Amino acid sequence: MDHLPQELQSYFTLALSVDGVVFGFDQEGLKILLINRGAEPFRGMWALPGDLVGPAEDLDIAAKRVLCELTGLGNVYLEQVRTFGRIDRHPLGRVLTVAYFSLIKIEDYQVQHSSWAADAGWFNIQKLPPLAFDHEEILNACLTRLRRRVRARPIGFELLPEKFTLSTLQHLYESILGTEMDKRNFRKKILAMDLLEPLDEAQNGVAHRPAKLFRFDKARYNQLVAEGFSFAL
Repeated sequence: MDHLPQELQSYFTLALSVDGVVFGFDQEGLKILLINRGAEPFRGMWALPGDLVGPAEDLDIAAKRVLCELTGLGNVYLEQVRTFGRIDRHPLGRVLTVAYFSLIKIEDYQVQHSSWAADAGWFNIQKLPPLAFDHEEILNACLTRLRRRVRARPIGFELLPEKFTLSTLQHLYESILGTEMDKRNFRKKILAMDLLEPLDEAQNGVAHRPAKLFRFDKARYNQLVAEGFSFAL
């Protein structure tokens, strides 16, 4: 930077990081993947998986690398949400961070903390511990994006097992949207979309009467979209 005019040198001293909000779902509700920081600042606190971007690294590549290094998760879809740049968001200096979110099926991935992450685990979104940095703000922004997207596209199925009951599907949407839905109206609306394939199978190992299982018909959805269908819940 010696060749830069002195008045411009301060503009090239910013650091850049990426943070990932990984959403999962199980019978307890919507969950977030967090790491326990094994390094300063905020050592011992829970945080979103995130780290600095290398000087010769693209953002999307860095987001995937950081998630894999800290949690062991690979081949995960990440969608960029927005940039956070409050001046005092990092105690060591000026750091801008780009937030991503992803949706994964918890049972399909084995979380394994590594690098400087002392631990990693899933937390119910209603029972989160205090988060480091401005990660609560980042989480809320990604949750707002998810809530908006889940009403306009069937991305919620990315969080479900291949086969599910209508009760589980309703529980998913209630957990994401943070509101209760009328059972009869929900089922009537979702079935009228003709996006679910009813299966000749029912739940196993339940104390109550086994419920019928369904599967999301992605090919049918793509066909309907090509014909002008608009998903709206």
